[in-house]
Amino acid sequence: MVFEGQNDFVPDSYDRKILDELSTNGRINVTELARRVGLSKTPVQARLKKLEDSGIIRGYRALLDPVRLGLDHVAFVEVRLTDTREKALSAFNDAVLAVPEIEECHMLAANFDYLLKVRVRNMRDYRRVLAENLSSLPYVANTSTYVAMQAVKDEGI
Repeated sequence: MVFEGQNDFVPDSYDRKILDELSTNGRINVTELARRVGLSKTPVQARLKKLEDSGIIRGYRALLDPVRLGLDHVAFVEVRLTDTREKALSAFNDAVLAVPEIEECHMLAANFDYLLKVRVRNMRDYRRVLAENLSSLPYVANTSTYVAMQAVKDEGI
């Protein structure tokens, strides 16, 4: 069975080496990447294109330090919906995409429906986001907030 966004392309050991290198240094030049994975430049370029075209590589970006940007207040929010039929889920999902402070949103198989990771500057900003955005998302019955005290591992935004 093929799901949305999937195709028949399966990365081999060279592709995985390329992905490992890129995941730690997305700015590596192709010549150095080829040297590290043990191929010449042309096959690495072809493999990169195939990895990009297949959607395995979705893009390249800079990892930002949210603390240095003043965004060191993180809250995890459990969300329970009043309705979990497809129309309600779609409406909620679409609305979440429009809230920039929501860094992550995951639908869960749990005693609540979604877990959100919200990143803001401080508690005052979080209270505003909760009142103006989170509480008014479609089909929200209630929320529970857990404030993070320390990020032990955080790959950045």
